[in-house]
Amino acid sequence: MKTLVAALLMSSLIAGPAFAEFKLDSRYQDADGDMVADVPTDPAQQVDPDTLIFAYTPVEDPAVYADVWAGFLDHMKAVTGKEVQFFPVQSNAAQIEAMRAGRLHVAGFNTGSNPLAVACAGFRPFAMMASKDGRFGYEMEIITYPGSGIEKVEDIKGKQLAFTSETSNSGFKAPSAILKSQFQMEAGKDFEPVFSGKHDNSILGIANKDYPAASIANSVKNRMVARDVVKNDQLVVIYTSETFPTTGYGVAHNLTPELQEKIKEAFFSFDWEGSKLLAEFETSEPPQEKFIPISFKDNWAVIRQIDAATGVSYTCQ
Repeated sequence: MKTLVAALLMSSLIAGPAFAEFKLDSRYQDADGDMVADVPTDPAQQVDPDTLIFAYTPVEDPAVYADVWAGFLDHMKAVTGKEVQFFPVQSNAAQIEAMRAGRLHVAGFNTGSNPLAVACAGFRPFAMMASKDGRFGYEMEIITYPGSGIEKVEDIKGKQLAFTSETSNSGFKAPSAILKSQFQMEAGKDFEPVFSGKHDNSILGIANKDYPAASIANSVKNRMVARDVVKNDQLVVIYTSETFPTTGYGVAHNLTPELQEKIKEAFFSFDWEGSKLLAEFETSEPPQEKFIPISFKDNWAVIRQIDAATGVSYTCQ
């Protein structure tokens, strides 16, 4: 990963946008230097809602994941003593805004939007899915379909490339930086960028030949293949990146400390065996079979460096 980051940073130094300094919005404090918002010291600014609202990153059809997460949310209800409701968000921006506005309490933010959620919404990530032996992460892939005429990345020149959204790491930020640094290709100049909105839209778009090429997270692709939504022989991989951290799970900063600890307990005490969560996420590579503790400061350093290389702004709207 250090090789990739070095290449991206060198590219930005030579001809790229200005570096983006990661910093929290002015409404948040970080006295302990861990790069996430502190819990308010004034009890009057802390919240203890009767119902916890949970949202999973909108990489695929929210209806699918409401059922997948149902058993876990029942467990969170039992541990916290709170009602827990699944909130089907349609975009990364909507998810960030919901937490910033106080309408979202517990969430999984995808790799690319995680720093924005931390900076602008007071998100405090503490967990990530991993295999039983502690392996985690996913790769960005650029895919096409058989017979598209695209056999290597350079063949995308003059054609369309489908991204997902501008807040996505594998769906936009990482491929943009890699295409520029490794292949000297820029959107709008060497190829036409289009945005599908979500990873499943891009993958289905390739399978149905709506797009000639797309950048996607292979963890999403693998789960869709496992559910028989698409077939492997409909997709051709022409580029695979190094490994990135996957979705980070956490809480809104202003929940009471006691409630935050109970929510953490719910994540780390969940029994995956026989669960719908395991049935869905064990099809990833590596399989995702448990929650492990994470540090935003450490685990997301590579993503903040990619943001810097691509000129991402943490200015909150």
